[in-house]
Amino acid sequence: MFAGTMTLSGWSLKTLFGRSPRDVAVRQSYADTVEQARQPGFYRDWHVPDSAIGRFDVIALHAFLVLHRLKGEAGAAQFAEGYCGAIFDDMDRNLREMGIGDLSVGKKVRKLAEGFYGRAEAYERALQESDEMLQQVLERNLYAEAKPGTDTLLKVADYVRRNVAALALQDIEDLTAGRIDFAPLEGEGTS
Repeated sequence: MFAGTMTLSGWSLKTLFGRSPRDVAVRQSYADTVEQARQPGFYRDWHVPDSAIGRFDVIALHAFLVLHRLKGEAGAAQFAEGYCGAIFDDMDRNLREMGIGDLSVGKKVRKLAEGFYGRAEAYERALQESDEMLQQVLERNLYAEAKPGTDTLLKVADYVRRNVAALALQDIEDLTAGRIDFAPLEGEGTS
């Protein structure tokens, strides 16, 4: 009966009742980001605090890696904008699930967004500077609630660099279609 897309005052029923392919890809990319950030090794082996703040910090790191890859790519700006929207929608939903009242959610999401963008800016600068600066930024942001050892910071910095390289090799069309492949936690020279 509905072989084509019907329109209603300029809006397609697909727009009104379904998600666009880009929205589906954005949500899938963000779901992959969260899945990677939930790897037990971050908390068990690399001693990131297994707390709401620790989990936020690991998600923020991975989201930064994705956005870093998308930066400057022709045609990726709308995808990156949608990806950021997915991050903040998830923050909103999680705060509500934690019992934060409607009147406070907006302020808390704004504060988390500021924290996310601050972390992203610090990671960006550190990637351009040195491994030592990257380790310092990781210690300050990823380990705000803990004190990791030098070996742990070296492993996490290596993981970040390996992901920058791995994501750079991934075709932008694949990434904006919702297919993200993060590097494994352990790489060459780490254990």
